[in-house]
Amino acid sequence: MCPTPGKLTILRPRTWLGALAGTLALVPSLGAQRAWSGSFYPYAYYSTVDGFWFAAHYGLSTPIGFGERPEPHAAAVNFDAGGSTEGSYSFVADAQLPALWDGWRLRLTLSAARDNRLGFYGLGNDAPFVSDSTTDDNPHFYQVSRTHPSARVTVQRRLVGPLRVLAGAGITHTEFHALPGRSVFAQDSTYGPFTDGTVRAGLVLDTRDNELAPHSGIVVEGLFASGPGYTRTTVSARAYVHPWKRLVVAARLAGEGAGGSPPLAAQVEMESSERPFVALGGYRSLRGYYDARFVGPGKLLGGLEVRYAPLVTPSLFELVIVGFCDTGRVFGPGESFQLTTDGLHPSGGVEIAAHFLRNTLLVVGVGAGGEGAQLLFGTQWSY
Repeated sequence: MCPTPGKLTILRPRTWLGALAGTLALVPSLGAQRAWSGSFYPYAYYSTVDGFWFAAHYGLSTPIGFGERPEPHAAAVNFDAGGSTEGSYSFVADAQLPALWDGWRLRLTLSAARDNRLGFYGLGNDAPFVSDSTTDDNPHFYQVSRTHPSARVTVQRRLVGPLRVLAGAGITHTEFHALPGRSVFAQDSTYGPFTDGTVRAGLVLDTRDNELAPHSGIVVEGLFASGPGYTRTTVSARAYVHPWKRLVVAARLAGEGAGGSPPLAAQVEMESSERPFVALGGYRSLRGYYDARFVGPGKLLGGLEVRYAPLVTPSLFELVIVGFCDTGRVFGPGESFQLTTDGLHPSGGVEIAAHFLRNTLLVVGVGAGGEGAQLLFGTQWSY
């Protein structure tokens, strides 16, 4: 039986949906001369972590126009809802305005989610895994349930050329719950509910030719965030090269350090200019390992991908075969972040991706590390 999440004191679904609807009611009037189009589709997939997911997507967007630009649209409002057979769920309302106003970008995201099979192996880069610890009586020995409703707003302003300045704020209420049976989390259950109000600032250098499916360019981010009792600094670089028509090579290097006393809620995620993602372990970070396999306030992450497109219909469809390798590590409490090759956890795998029109991407694959294999699914590139 799945645990019942505690009472949420903020961001009830009716509240955040009403707030988003009120905010977004202004968007069509601001772009009154633009054509808005909607799309809806249900989908299902299987995840090693959560079993079968059943979900639906509704999107409303207005196009860039006839000129070639990197943004997938001038503005879009997306609603995604889904639930899994293991008790996880996700409801996301996301408004993106990357090119509605010249030189400005705005993004507002409201979500309510439960990760009912999130990994928890303990803190630190050497947190052990013993396969025999997971038994029929204790099937969730390395798992925990996390509920985390949140609201997040980000504003970016172009300074010069591809360089932008970023400012943002967010609030997330996180609760961890032990699952039935013995578990690592239940043995050290000192992590109570935490409401994390943060502010962020930074710089973004972005020269990608296409933001959803880039073939060339770089993205360099330097971010500083401050929350209750802690700070964190994140620096990342992604590069894309296009040596010939059907081949793209992508690479990433990212690091994050924290000051003060970051809560567990912050340690299981890595910051970015878009949305934070689970790290390390999982589709967005270390694809050959279970979600949140390695947890710590400091993180080092690297990767390389080779993407080959055997089937291309310009502006309509692209089928891509991907080979990737990821590596990374965390720095536990009391450790300082450093660039090092010691203690890295490598993984690799393959993916197949389908890119439709300008703004739809579906990715499926498998990744393997030192502790087995993971089935992968995403609606955007890992990076």
